[in-house]
Amino acid sequence: MTSPQTPQNPVSAEGLAAAATKAAKKGPPPVHLWNPPFCGDLDIEIRRDGTWFYMGTPIGREALVRLFASILKLEDGKYFLVTPAEKVGIRVADAPFVAVDCEAADGALTFTTNVGDRVTADADHPIRVARAADGEPAPYVMVRRGLEALIDRKTFYRLVDIATPGRHDGEDWLGLTSRGVFFPIVPMRELDGTGPAG
Repeated sequence: MTSPQTPQNPVSAEGLAAAATKAAKKGPPPVHLWNPPFCGDLDIEIRRDGTWFYMGTPIGREALVRLFASILKLEDGKYFLVTPAEKVGIRVADAPFVAVDCEAADGALTFTTNVGDRVTADADHPIRVARAADGEPAPYVMVRRGLEALIDRKTFYRLVDIATPGRHDGEDWLGLTSRGVFFPIVPMRELDGTGPAG
């Protein structure tokens, strides 16, 4: 039985899941190759903590969340769930994923996300640290094709503990190195008190 739909929502979450399951049977869905027609917005939201909501209710089935995550696509700053035949818009409060762990080994930092992705930071999967409105750092790592994971607080604190100084844009920064790429976290002048916090 499908959920009630409005005229603006001709696609249901159940129908989308069925189509995605069928498409995923041959391996990871080639979302970047799909360009289906836009079918409207679906009442799905990914909260900042990585929880997926459908019609205001958390999606409790981890397998369904991982399935939807596998067909997520970012286009022109908007997020969509896509199948070979359908594309529906969803809302994302911050980043679509959360990095919940990181392993440092052999000069590489490998993150695990809340939906089971594993990604090693490198030139194609950079770590970036933005500043929230309150000045707190908001760290992210690129997972795939424009889709980032917010690095959770406990993991970020562990990364800060292993950060080392390096040069970035002609300035000394505290940062992280993975696969030979240096990712700046904070200018050293902010840590030694010789400059203003940004």
